[in-house]
Amino acid sequence: MILHIACHELRRTFHSPLAWVVLGAVQFFMALFFYVLLSRYLEPSGWQANTGITEFVVAGTLQIGAGVMLLVTPLLTMRSFAEEQRGGTMDLLLSSPVTLTQLVLGKYLGVLVFLVLMVAMVALMPVSLLPGTMLDLGHCAAAFLGLLLMLAAFAAVGVFMSTLTSQPTLAAVGGFAVLFVLWVIHMGAQGSGEQAAAVFGYLSLVRHYENLLRGFVSSADVAYYLLIIGLFLSFSVWRLDAARCWR
Repeated sequence: MILHIACHELRRTFHSPLAWVVLGAVQFFMALFFYVLLSRYLEPSGWQANTGITEFVVAGTLQIGAGVMLLVTPLLTMRSFAEEQRGGTMDLLLSSPVTLTQLVLGKYLGVLVFLVLMVAMVALMPVSLLPGTMLDLGHCAAAFLGLLLMLAAFAAVGVFMSTLTSQPTLAAVGGFAVLFVLWVIHMGAQGSGEQAAAVFGYLSLVRHYENLLRGFVSSADVAYYLLIIGLFLSFSVWRLDAARCWR
């Protein structure tokens, strides 16, 4: 049943013109950043001689790309439940013979598959370098793992925000606001004590992503993203359960 819901959600995403616009925009900007970083790496000045092409071009592109994904992911998740509430089909969903967990996971996986396809298209850019240079494939794998985990966390937050309102635009704005706070929360540690700095640093999406971009795969970083995903998906289930009790 989860796969059936996910396939339906994926088809609905591909039928949306917004999804194609987002896909095209992401590929354009990622290709542009990739080209700029590659051109700078090939400059004869040699100032980047101590930096490998994997670290400078591939990881650099993905570092910038995460910010782009932060902007567009809420646009893909905003319709998950908000559209159902606005269209009056939420009652039908809540009374259907599926559990709320299956419903949330199905919606989430549908969006996540689209995001994975988007990342797969981005992955073709560093692959194009293989005939002409040696890439650190392990480093590339860790960086793309970080991007996938980051997007999975983005999607979980976006799905939850979509359960809170019947207006997709508000869901997108709310999702971006929550993600932005998690993105910059480590800055709140400036001028704070050592314990506060450690807490804010752990809560930051960026700090864990930076470790993966450097090629270091830590169970603590992976567990952080899995915790964010599980937490916000659980919030979504609880929100729908409360909504069903009110009806």
